[in-house]
Amino acid sequence: MVTFVGEYSGKVDAKGRIMFPAAFKRQLPAGAQERFVLKRDVFARCLILYPLEEWELQVKLIRSRTNPYNKEHNMFLRKFFQGTAEIILDSNNRILIPKRLGEYAEIGKEIILAGQPGKIEIWAVEKYGEASRIDDGFAEMAEKILGQDIHDIDET
Repeated sequence: MVTFVGEYSGKVDAKGRIMFPAAFKRQLPAGAQERFVLKRDVFARCLILYPLEEWELQVKLIRSRTNPYNKEHNMFLRKFFQGTAEIILDSNNRILIPKRLGEYAEIGKEIILAGQPGKIEIWAVEKYGEASRIDDGFAEMAEKILGQDIHDIDET
């Protein structure tokens, strides 16, 4: 799994295209196709851009944990996959944000692309600023999630 490192600001052109940061392109694995899947985030009003290979891992994980013949699982699957779009880098390293997804994330003229493990978050500048200001006890959360004894970590 690739970990995208960095935060980059960008502008949205009149057709809804954004430049894909060169630094993120360099971080893609060798031989990776320049195909992605774009979807709404589950927790925040932003978009998630998955390299196709990572998207396939996400789908495999979801398939292993859901039963499409279970009503609740079926509703989850519908919501999770709703609004997804395949995205391909054009010859100028731009990606097109579909209008419906841009509207969902309230994307205007300026965006932030934020690297994460296996994905890139795409935020409206204002929404990213709001999310970044909210502390919500991050130090306590980090201690709870990562504060276990380092010797207990399995390195396999």
